[in-house]
This record gives sequence, structure tokens and C-alpha cells, in this order.
Amino acid sequence: MTDTDSTTTGPLAPEDITAESPFTLPGFFDALAAGRLMAARCTECETHLLPPRPACYNCGSRAVTLSEQPRTGEVVSYTSVKRPPSAFEHLAPITVAVVELDSSARLTGRVTASLESVAIGDRVELRVCDPETVDIDPEFNLSYEEEWPVHVFDRL
Repeated sequence: MTDTDSTTTGPLAPEDITAESPFTLPGFFDALAAGRLMAARCTECETHLLPPRPACYNCGSRAVTLSEQPRTGEVVSYTSVKRPPSAFEHLAPITVAVVELDSSARLTGRVTASLESVAIGDRVELRVCDPETVDIDPEFNLSYEEEWPVHVFDRL
């Protein structure tokens, strides 16, 4: 894990939380589009918050720091989604996994493999893509999602 922004701390006041803040979903996707997978970590209880949030959902502390996350990890749970949201309907069934990154932060995402070929403990790597390159129709995006990339996990 690389702590590139370990001195960046969470907002101390609600007015500090803007759409550009790295502690919001738009800020998370801006960083992802720039090639950086960012998470927050609570300095009180060590919980990882991915995507980042301005306060810890485990203990409520606002003492959080940002750090860049590794792109590799291990499948800890997975399932098949036979009726996915409209934008993914033509890809059904899709395999979705909870991946524990090498930093111990967890992220849910689509796996580019069939359910039968995935197992708990499989090593995967996160890939960030433009939605159209992974065959997702941009017409299904909400207006504020148009610039957001998507992430998928590839088996290693």
C-alpha cells in the first residue's frame, strides 16, 4: 500500500464537504478517473472507508486520512447477479465479488469471469475503464455519472 496523502485529513466542518472533496463519491470517481484508487482510514479505529467518507461508519470519528490503495487483492465473497441493473442487463449473468485489497480495504465490483471460474481466495486486479469500453450503455447513466469510470476485477 502506498500512503501518498497520509497527511490529508477529513473535513472538520460540514461546509468543508463539497462535491470536489476527496471524501465524497464525486471526489472518489475523479481520483479513479485520474488513475488513483483512494480510500479513507479512520485513525481512531483503523477502519478502511472505500469509497472515502468524511466520517468513520464504524466509530463515528472524523479523524480520517486518505491513502492510495493497491489494485490487487483477494476474493472474499462472490455471487452471480442474474437480473442486474439495466445498464448491465445484456451482460447477465454477471459475477460480483467483495475483494479484500492488499491493504485490507474491501471493495465490491464486477469480476470479468463466470461464476464457475471464481473461488474464494482467488487473486484479482482492479482495472479502471471507460464505461463504453466494457460495453455499458452510457444512456443509463445519471447526469452526474457521465464522467465516472467503472471498475472491474480481472483474475490473475
